[in-house]
Amino acid sequence: MTDEHSKHSENSDHSHGGLIDRLLGGRAEMVFAGLCGATLLAGWLGPKINLLPANIGFWFLVAAYFFGGYFTILEAFEKIRNRKFEIDFLMIVAAGGAAWLGAWAEGAFLLFLFSIGHALENYAMARARNAISALSDLAPEEAVVRRDGEELRLPVAELVIGDIVIIRSNERLPADGFVVKGASSVNQAPITGESVPVDKRPVDNAAAAAKAADKVKSEHRVFAGSINGSGSLEVQVTRLASETTLARVVEMVNDAETRQSPTQSFTNKFERIFVPVVILLAIATGFSWLVIDEPVSDSIYRAMAVLVAASPCALAIATPSAVLSGIARAARGGVLIKGGAPLEMLGKLDSIAFDKTGTLTIGEPELVETVPFGEIGADELIAISAAVEVHSDHPLAQAIVRAAEKRLGSSDLIATNFQSITGKGVTAKINGEKVLIGKAGLFLDDDQDSLPEDVAQKVTEMSSRGRTTMIVRRGGKFIGVLGLMDTPRAAASEVINKLRSIGISRMMMISGDNQKVADAIALEVGLDEAFGDLMPDDKVEKIAQLSDQGGVAMVGDGVNDAPAMANATVGIAMGAAGSDVALETADIALMADDLATLPFAVGLSRSTSSIIRQNLWISLGVVAVLIPATLFGLGIGPAVVMHEGSTLVVVINALRLLGYKES
Repeated sequence: MTDEHSKHSENSDHSHGGLIDRLLGGRAEMVFAGLCGATLLAGWLGPKINLLPANIGFWFLVAAYFFGGYFTILEAFEKIRNRKFEIDFLMIVAAGGAAWLGAWAEGAFLLFLFSIGHALENYAMARARNAISALSDLAPEEAVVRRDGEELRLPVAELVIGDIVIIRSNERLPADGFVVKGASSVNQAPITGESVPVDKRPVDNAAAAAKAADKVKSEHRVFAGSINGSGSLEVQVTRLASETTLARVVEMVNDAETRQSPTQSFTNKFERIFVPVVILLAIATGFSWLVIDEPVSDSIYRAMAVLVAASPCALAIATPSAVLSGIARAARGGVLIKGGAPLEMLGKLDSIAFDKTGTLTIGEPELVETVPFGEIGADELIAISAAVEVHSDHPLAQAIVRAAEKRLGSSDLIATNFQSITGKGVTAKINGEKVLIGKAGLFLDDDQDSLPEDVAQKVTEMSSRGRTTMIVRRGGKFIGVLGLMDTPRAAASEVINKLRSIGISRMMMISGDNQKVADAIALEVGLDEAFGDLMPDDKVEKIAQLSDQGGVAMVGDGVNDAPAMANATVGIAMGAAGSDVALETADIALMADDLATLPFAVGLSRSTSSIIRQNLWISLGVVAVLIPATLFGLGIGPAVVMHEGSTLVVVINALRLLGYKES
């Protein structure tokens, strides 16, 4: 069975069957296979037990030929018109040769097993396809919309950007957007694969959110197809129905089916050479009566058996069935894999490189260390610093303000006369005293060319551990040093350990941050090595080097890391839900902004690669056994049973991937 045949097998709407298939509700091949078996049994067994005259039994066998060969002949002739002599053709020739020899029952048996095998194969493959098509059924067909003060129920396709849709408890969300009213927990597992519902709340400024919809934070953002919890929500639509994250995922998963893996490309090339060789071998076998002492009919019968034995049906379906099942299972788990190539390649890699900011870390600095000097305490140091930094929109300033709110709640301190000193820090007055917060350079001038020894020592020590330091001085006294850091994600260490347990032996970080910070993060999460101080071009060069050393997967956010991911063996973007750039640039997209799905993706890819190898051994092994067996006298009947049996075995083996669970 070739690539074209496998596509036919994967499609239950047989274009060749036409009207018959439509009349039988898409089950024509299964019905015809059943009729083939029934007429075969009647034509073969009826005369043997004297229930039917021999001439009537013969016509039952003719009917078995019709029902068993109908779809096979239609497809074979279509391929012959395209100058392709493939597996369907081999089966027709074998069955025709059996009839010519008078072995009508054996020929009908061949067509029965071939047709029932393909019907069952179509059914099994349809399960994998249904797992994909079920994605498109996640979004509801209608939505309740508030327009001009009225609530209307409209088809989802009629929603426009800016509409306000109302979602009640336990309803599926009809569109991508952000929450403008209400609070609830939303089950995003169908889209992102997240195992627990995510709390959602309204945005502070709907107009600003609408202008930068892609930058709305996850606690406000919702996706079509996700399931609302117990609360009611009002959501402003940001994408048309055809452009939602769900719609993009369905489209890309369907496209992924047509992208071949390296093994699939190899087997297709192998078949194009192997099938003509089989035909030549069968022709040569048909003339074996010239060499050995046997009747012409025996040589031709043996040639027909060789045609059956050597047809690589199982080989042709071995890889597509595994790839389709793997892609379907990944999509159900919140991982978008764009075809067989990245799926198979990821399963073979043992090296992964991570971007730091936003991938291994949360992407925002946090206050992680507070060192007060003199009689002042840590809480007072934080309160003074936050009172000044509340007037700044710098990420480091906002981190101090968040820490103060979390640790102290509200504060009575008020800073006045705030000024930002570009590149150095900030200054303000609290209770009439001047407060300076910033880098060492802020405090060095004509009167002071160095920091006090204790301050300088603490700054150096904290910097060596990857902290970004901010020195605080009130009046003429230094009152403390604050250490900030973009902290690792909570799941980072666990993810690294899981990846090691499934066979990833080398994990590293590439970062534009300084080497000390990179080393500190790498040590904390358990990476093998870190490469810091890298400019964007340096990242690309480093990934290219690692790819040349045996292959590497690159995990990033899909936006800033796009060039590096493009040069990796496999590019993996996380947090891809709602991000067009991430969906387009990556070979594999983790829909949730969560590293936890990475071990699932790697484990699934490894299982897929393993099943592909198993299927290849099964399919090639059966052919290797059957060809010499038929040359030495194995009949058509046993050859057909083993041949079709191996095809079903590889499909059923591949379908195990639909039930894959992360260990």
